[in-house]
Amino acid sequence: MCLALPSLVTELLPDDQAKVELGGVAKTVSLALVSDVAVGDYVIVHVGYALTRVDPAEAARTLALWDEMQAAGAPA
Repeated sequence: MCLALPSLVTELLPDDQAKVELGGVAKTVSLALVSDVAVGDYVIVHVGYALTRVDPAEAARTLALWDEMQAAGAPA
């Protein structure tokens, strides 16, 4: 099973690349599979590739639930 959380696009880079951030960790990913991504968008990332954009409200709900689970002691 794979769990993917929304990652915030913080910077667009050349060659269909972007920097994303999740939980204080920044990573460079490929945007080759997703079109029309902008800084401030949320994307689902798997194996270094953004797979889809996520609605900001849905991203916020998912990240809040993840934080709640972590606070309750759920394993990461």
